[in-house]
Amino acid sequence: MQNLAQPSLSEGAAVGAALPESAQRVARLLAALGHDKPIVMLPSTGKTSAEAAAGLGCSVAEIAKSIVFRRLDDDAPVVVIASGSNRVDEAKVAARVGALGKADARFVREKTGYAIGGVCPIGHAVAPVMLLDRDLFRYGSLWAAAGHPHAVFNLTPQELQAITGAEVADVAQEGAA
Repeated sequence: MQNLAQPSLSEGAAVGAALPESAQRVARLLAALGHDKPIVMLPSTGKTSAEAAAGLGCSVAEIAKSIVFRRLDDDAPVVVIASGSNRVDEAKVAARVGALGKADARFVREKTGYAIGGVCPIGHAVAPVMLLDRDLFRYGSLWAAAGHPHAVFNLTPQELQAITGAEVADVAQEGAA
């Protein structure tokens, strides 16, 4: 069932607050794509889906988290954008893109241009292989990282797919939600 209501912002989340440079870069990218919703600065970190959801007043499932892996055969970044309530099944992802390894903080920053906890679905330093969790399409509204652990932006699953070009796939561990 789709939730078409816009999540409400919890007290303290600031729309239009002074943005860190990485979030300003995302704001420029979004504006160039015609995305007209502002970046929101969370009062505390949004490094985890639960923290972001608490700051936004939405469900954890409505957080579009970016999980970065390293493809072993060519060292390519693999970005899986998953529902915040799902654990990513690495075997399902590997079956689609090839064997995976862990991505450490240095790899994530080097390949995406963002720090862990703020990896945005767009604007990566190196074009990643991308997969989009099909479960995100259960919701009418999502929140994704905007290049900084405190910065997020709102969009629909359809907009997320359009701006990323990501393949929609079953990436969730069974029974993990």
